[in-house]
Amino acid sequence: MKLMVVSDIHGSAYYCEKMLECYKKEEADKLVILGDILYHGPRNDLPEGYAPKKVIGMLNNIKDEILAVRGNCDTEVDQMVLQFPILADYAFFYWKEKMVFVTHGHNHNLKNLPMLKKGDILLHGHTHIPVCEKAELCTYMNPGSVSIPKENSQHSYMIIDDEAVIYKNLEGEEYKKVLYTEL
Repeated sequence: MKLMVVSDIHGSAYYCEKMLECYKKEEADKLVILGDILYHGPRNDLPEGYAPKKVIGMLNNIKDEILAVRGNCDTEVDQMVLQFPILADYAFFYWKEKMVFVTHGHNHNLKNLPMLKKGDILLHGHTHIPVCEKAELCTYMNPGSVSIPKENSQHSYMIIDDEAVIYKNLEGEEYKKVLYTEL
C-alpha cells in the first residue's frame, strides 16, 4: 500500500498541477484528499493560480484513484461537478494494526476527538500546518497545505507506505520521516 495524502488545494490549478506531478512520480495507489478542494474560503487569500474549473478537470481525470472527505469550504454544489465522492465528513482505513481516522479537521481534531482507541491515528488537514505527533490517545498527522501553507511551512504532502509516513514538499524533497514502529 502506498498512499499520497494532501489537503487544502483551495482551487489552485497551479499547485494542483504540481501536486499531480508528484502523485505520478510517487506511483501511489490512491490520492487521499482531506478537503477544501475548490474554494479558498473567507479567511484565506486567493492562492496562486486560482482556477477552480481547471482543478475540477484535473481531478476528474483521476477520479477512480481518489478518496476524499469534506472540508469546511466544500459544498453540495462542488459535488455536482466533481466525479468522485467528497461529502463524507470522515472515512477510515487500517494501516497494519492501526486504524486511521480521516477527516478535514474542522469538526474532529485534537480538541474534539472522534471515537478512537489508544494507538489509533487521527489524520486531518484544515490547519495548513504539517504535523506528526503523539497525543495521549492517538497519533495526530497533518500533511499541511498544497496551496496555502501557514506558519512558514512548505507546500507539502505526505506519503504513507508500508514502513513510514514521509513528508515532502511539492518539489518531491523529503523533509521528515516517521517510521511506523515509532508511532
